[in-house]
Amino acid sequence: MLNRVVITGLGALTPLGNNVETYWQNLVAGKSGAATITRFDASLFRTQFACELKDFNITEHLDKAELKRTDTFTQYALVAADEAIKDSGFDLSKMDPFDVGIIWGSGQGGMETFEEQVTEYARGNGQPRFSPFFVPKFISNMASGMISIRNGFMGINYTTVSACATSNTAIMDAFNYIRLGKAKIIVTGGSEAPITPASIGGFSSMKAMSGRNSDPQHASRPFDIDRDGFVMGEGAGALVLEDYDHAVSRGAHIYAEVTGASMTADAYHMTATHPEGLGAARAMQQALTESGLSIEDVDYLNMHATSTPVGDLSEINALLAVTKGKETNTIIGSTKSMTGHLLGAAGAIEAIAAIKSIENQIIPPTINTTTLDPAIPDSLKFVLKDAIDHKVKVAMSNTFGFGGHNGIVVFKAI
Repeated sequence: MLNRVVITGLGALTPLGNNVETYWQNLVAGKSGAATITRFDASLFRTQFACELKDFNITEHLDKAELKRTDTFTQYALVAADEAIKDSGFDLSKMDPFDVGIIWGSGQGGMETFEEQVTEYARGNGQPRFSPFFVPKFISNMASGMISIRNGFMGINYTTVSACATSNTAIMDAFNYIRLGKAKIIVTGGSEAPITPASIGGFSSMKAMSGRNSDPQHASRPFDIDRDGFVMGEGAGALVLEDYDHAVSRGAHIYAEVTGASMTADAYHMTATHPEGLGAARAMQQALTESGLSIEDVDYLNMHATSTPVGDLSEINALLAVTKGKETNTIIGSTKSMTGHLLGAAGAIEAIAAIKSIENQIIPPTINTTTLDPAIPDSLKFVLKDAIDHKVKVAMSNTFGFGGHNGIVVFKAI
């Protein structure tokens, strides 16, 4: 018998709020996190705006020594993980530390550190002057390592990388390890700090990002006929996954249960999703089958929907393959319309949105979408403009990444 797996803690650091509650309230209110980039002078870039963190001071969370030896993506991870661990309320002193693990994700890792160090070297005379912290700061597994070191967790510890499907990969792996009895608790999720010249410049050169520099707040518009690309976001999301019996025995608050998860590959293109959504459809169906559910049981589907012309429609086609083109009562939305796209951290904060929708029986809106793409059939139902009160027992979260990675997770009320 496989163990049941539940969520007992949440932590969020997002462009809409620096904790879970603020993030959720601003999601429900339909606020946009997009604005002109302040991290660096982007005035010569094709895309000059992003969804940055607001009113966030890292020195309130980490001391000077910790800041010196960690990249921004690791700092974000530590802050979100701290909130989730505190929220879960488990007492490590009453547990075997080898029963608590970390499976964390980041698509880019320490991009900021890598960029700064290599740029500094290039400006010099050829003599290497790299920081001794250079390598440990930029390698992508360091967030999971630092969460472990900070808290004394000695169990499973590694990092997943599957581009924008990364966080769901991490959640799925945590789910599988716990239900196989290889851990009691795993802190999982993802973090990303991609608002740097190299990252913004790279995605801009691909024309993957929106160019609405004069109107950033309305730039992310999933499913809209006038969508022109995604908006970059930054931050972290953390979830504490726990063995159900262990959670019950200690009287933990349980947000929801993880009932199914699946990954497939498109095997199609480096950056484009399969136009018919073949891999995505199979992953969605497998996650539902593992959950013992059908698409009709899903009350809320938080789609990956980044606001790109090709990607949004391929995901719609994937969903139509699952529904077999029939009308469905599943309510569809994309919180990226507000948060932007957090790359490897996207799945984590969107999983939190799905879980909070179950807890509060509210589905957050998809803002900025005024005219649905005419290629989208009337058989699908969207939540646009304003949040709605809605009975949510089952929520599903989709993520897809460059390389053809498809990651789906299903959550259910206890």
